[in-house]
Amino acid sequence: MKTTAAVVQGEFIGLNAKVVKSANRSQIGISGQVINETRNTLVIKHRNEDKTIPKEAAVFQFTLPDGIVVEIEGNAILGRPEDRVKKRPKRRW
Repeated sequence: MKTTAAVVQGEFIGLNAKVVKSANRSQIGISGQVINETRNTLVIKHRNEDKTIPKEAAVFQFTLPDGIVVEIEGNAILGRPEDRVKKRPKRRW
């Protein structure tokens, strides 16, 4: 799985996501569509329930619209979505 700057800077709302690693073991395996994103969290629609996952403590798998699956550490996507799109990302991979 490949992570590029364009993916890290992109929009996550509407994508399918899965929590593959987390400091909170009960959050591992949560999957569904991303319905909201804040500076520090992603909100995922999981089995008709909204689950709020802290970005900093998790690793996410996102399925892009073209079917490619990427794995991204939450630390790489910390920050407000509108600011993340504008700034140049630091290479963390």
